[in-house]
Amino acid sequence: MRQQADTIASGSRRRSVQKQGLSGWRKELWDWSKALIVAFIIVLLLRAFVFQLSTVKSYSMQPTLYEHEWLFINKIALEFGSLSRGDVVILKDPDTGPDRKEFLVKRIIGLPGDKLEIRAGQLYINGELKVESYTDVKIEGQDFGPTTVSSGHYFVMGDNRHQGASKDSRVFKEVPEEMFKGRADFIIWPISRWAKL
Repeated sequence: MRQQADTIASGSRRRSVQKQGLSGWRKELWDWSKALIVAFIIVLLLRAFVFQLSTVKSYSMQPTLYEHEWLFINKIALEFGSLSRGDVVILKDPDTGPDRKEFLVKRIIGLPGDKLEIRAGQLYINGELKVESYTDVKIEGQDFGPTTVSSGHYFVMGDNRHQGASKDSRVFKEVPEEMFKGRADFIIWPISRWAKL
């Protein structure tokens, strides 16, 4: 009788241990799931409001950027109004024609209130010749301007100044600030091309 009682008690202890083990396994799975869900939400929020990665898909920014390079895009820069002349930005394509792209990568050349003119292949800002170290040729094509950048707008150009190489503010005029998606701060891929912009 006592042996039978011991066997029953031993069996119920084993079932209890098995239940606890299963319960521990479920708890651990639930803890991991919660951690992954929180991490996923944080990544989504960071991507929506702080940064994202973008791939260069054209040659309009050569020699600074080349096709298939990955850029680190800083979205917070827009929130604090810290865009400056010379910044590389991602913007919605303002063009409405058949060759419209979703996004463009360009360099800010003119700030609100700036007077710009392209004359004999040279850029003049507020009457002064602007030396652009990030380009490798004079600006090809027709003269442009003078034009004054409106409040809340920016004049953007690609670094590739060969004839027809960049669709920019010479084509679609100045760009309102709300069309910017972020500032490109770094080339992050390929590793050999890693650089701050």
